[in-house]
Amino acid sequence: MGASPNETTPVVALKELVARLNREQSSTQDLFSSLGFALRSFTNLNQFLELIPMVASRATKADGGALIICRPDGEVRLERFHCSNDERCSNIQSSLEDVTRQFSVQFAKHFAENASSLPGQSQDGNGALAASTNSLMTALDERVSDTLGAGVQLFGTAVLNRAVERGRLYVFSYDPIYRWTEKRQKLVRFVADQTAVAIEQDELTTELRQKERLDRELEIGAEIQRQLFPRHCPKIDGLDLAARCKTASRVGGDYYDFIPTKSDQTKASKAATASQEPWGITIGDVMGKGVPAGLIMTMLRGMLRAEVLNGHSPARILQHLNRVMYTDLENSNRFVTLFYSEYDPDSRTLSYSNAAHNPPLLWRFASQSMHRLDTLGMLVGLDEDSQYEDGKIKLEPGDVVVFYTDGFTDAASPTGDRFDEDNLIRAVQWACQRYDQPQRILETLFDRIRQFVGSNKQNDDDMTLVVMKVKPEV
Repeated sequence: MGASPNETTPVVALKELVARLNREQSSTQDLFSSLGFALRSFTNLNQFLELIPMVASRATKADGGALIICRPDGEVRLERFHCSNDERCSNIQSSLEDVTRQFSVQFAKHFAENASSLPGQSQDGNGALAASTNSLMTALDERVSDTLGAGVQLFGTAVLNRAVERGRLYVFSYDPIYRWTEKRQKLVRFVADQTAVAIEQDELTTELRQKERLDRELEIGAEIQRQLFPRHCPKIDGLDLAARCKTASRVGGDYYDFIPTKSDQTKASKAATASQEPWGITIGDVMGKGVPAGLIMTMLRGMLRAEVLNGHSPARILQHLNRVMYTDLENSNRFVTLFYSEYDPDSRTLSYSNAAHNPPLLWRFASQSMHRLDTLGMLVGLDEDSQYEDGKIKLEPGDVVVFYTDGFTDAASPTGDRFDEDNLIRAVQWACQRYDQPQRILETLFDRIRQFVGSNKQNDDDMTLVVMKVKPEV
């Protein structure tokens, strides 16, 4: 509808200006609405980044835009480029790619020197990294401006992720009367902020997937480790046994085992009758926790089982085991404490040797007294030529031997006190005087620890117990 004769030219111009502004506002809102929808629904970061230079240039009525990303490893690259004038911009994209390749070398060195300040670190570190990045970004702005050529109206803003600059969004116009108004600059910054959100969201998704994959791998490792522990205690003539390992995390470094000393004992142990042959009873602790300790524990188990079949004394077995494992343990900066013993049902003799493990506790039924079973010997993996000593003791009916790891003696109460060996000795003596079954003794000791540290506290270290009792004579 045309203007009435009474309307002056300024009024018509004002109406046209308002209509144009409304159209621009509606167009901008549509662009940002599409961008918001893409941000909420995208599953591929690259697909989302394709929109950024185009949306930023259209929202500001500019000729084109370029998104340059600085990756955490220092790589700088032209992620996306958009230009409405293909003829004029035909060589600009390749020139910008050359610029970013040249800057990649400088940025890689820069990020390597400030690796501790990358996203996810302290705010102080992020601030230091952001400040030291300014000079590089200023140089990048100058090179981009030179590449676009003189007379181009250029505006660039940072893509910030956790206070660290992860890239730059540039928008340009070839129109000599084009001006970067405050409104246009705000629109570009808004698009840059959405870009930063998308990058962080993608990184968080990647971290979550990595965590889920690690969780699955840990669960598989924990299941394998559970299967390597004895499923049940063997039937040994004249003995009752109980054992339990409680790991602080899903994969632990504690170790216990019942080892046949002869190759045909494995089949015999599945029979209903108790074995008359000697059995190896061992307990150990790999220094450290988690997967590395669990892997060493698994390696230790296999090597020890193979060595036991050679028929050597406990001290010689530890000596050979130390020599075989020394290199691997030295390379991993880890050590193993290990107590190995063999019980002979015929003579009721326990032969043993200790590689710096917590000495098992022997409760004598006849005298109601406590003793420690120990010999001299260093940690497995500390010295390739370590020597170990043999010990031997004859057990009597009713005697109880408790093998344990330092998770018991190092357990801390809410006030910070340690359970220590003296408390364990008193708890073992109290339980042995009251209960006949090793399983009941074992459960009592775990209950004591739970009461000491508090029922709501997760144990900080692996805790393992093996309780063996010589059956009373009938």
